[in-house]
Amino acid sequence: MSVTIDITGLPHERIVFCPSPLAELGAALHALSEPGHHAGLHGWATTTAAGLRPELADRMHEADFMWRSTRSDFLLPAQPRETLAEELDDLDRMEDETYVGAALEISCSSQYADGMPSPLVDAPARRRALDLAAARGPRQAAFVERMLADPPGTRAWVRRLLEDCDDAFFAGTWRRVRVQLAADARHKTELLRRKGLTEAVTGTSPAMSVEEDAQGTRIVIDKLVHARTTAHGSALTFLPTAFGWPHLTALHARGWQPVIQYPVSTRELAGTASVDTVRLRLEAVAHPMRMRMCRNLARASYTTSELADAYGITAPEVSRHLAVLKKAGLLTTQRRGRYVMHQLDVTVVARLGSDFLEALLR
Repeated sequence: MSVTIDITGLPHERIVFCPSPLAELGAALHALSEPGHHAGLHGWATTTAAGLRPELADRMHEADFMWRSTRSDFLLPAQPRETLAEELDDLDRMEDETYVGAALEISCSSQYADGMPSPLVDAPARRRALDLAAARGPRQAAFVERMLADPPGTRAWVRRLLEDCDDAFFAGTWRRVRVQLAADARHKTELLRRKGLTEAVTGTSPAMSVEEDAQGTRIVIDKLVHARTTAHGSALTFLPTAFGWPHLTALHARGWQPVIQYPVSTRELAGTASVDTVRLRLEAVAHPMRMRMCRNLARASYTTSELADAYGITAPEVSRHLAVLKKAGLLTTQRRGRYVMHQLDVTVVARLGSDFLEALLR
């Protein structure tokens, strides 16, 4: 499963790496809403949340569906600006239908890639938005009702909220991280210029790759969703974030320029396993017999015949189970004379839980 962005014919100069204060504020707000996703930010999130005025914390909670489980597309600008005020000015120029549709993505998550009418003009979309908001709580329901009834007034409310967040905690945070993000963006731009697209993309995240064939060129993002979009004739923007890991966010809605927000390089990200690899490993250890065999293989190395004797099954049966474990990358194999010894790679197994969680959150 993956998100695929077709960039066939897109000139490299239209592939842009640039930090965005609005996107980073969105990532920071998400980290405050879901601190469990971001263990490395525990200290920052705890200190920041403790320093918030209760009134501001309440307003953030009221609107947090725009950045908590999903990220509203307008929080990932395709044309980043130097300042948050400039990016908020760009938002003010967006049409109400586009803005409200992006803000209320909770109403169209299952049809996100295909596009869905704005709740402002489509009655079923409006009912769905209200129903899903009600499931999230009365304050969220009231906020959505207000947005649908008075888009200009609610948009002004959202802008004030983001400006107040900037005053309360983000301005100082942005001054600290923007240097790192700008340096990373320059480095990726230089990689693209000197070594090409593949080096720049894989250097951005090990969860991304480039495919080229007779049909064209595509960027493939390893995620637990399946979607396709195109950057033909437009552009592709990469936004570095210091608050993003383990998330790799791809804006791929129909009618929007593709945007990828990627976490700047971290020690944790270097060991990321693909979604397919995680699935193979979970399936491999889920089988009752293989789980029992792993108990032995975790303690010492064994031959096929030793395992057959230990579990009362035939050597070919053992070989089939070992082949599944080996294909999943869970075994190490070593030849000793005429014997082949198998042992569980405990380092890989130890990462299985975190790899699974990263695949879910990516």
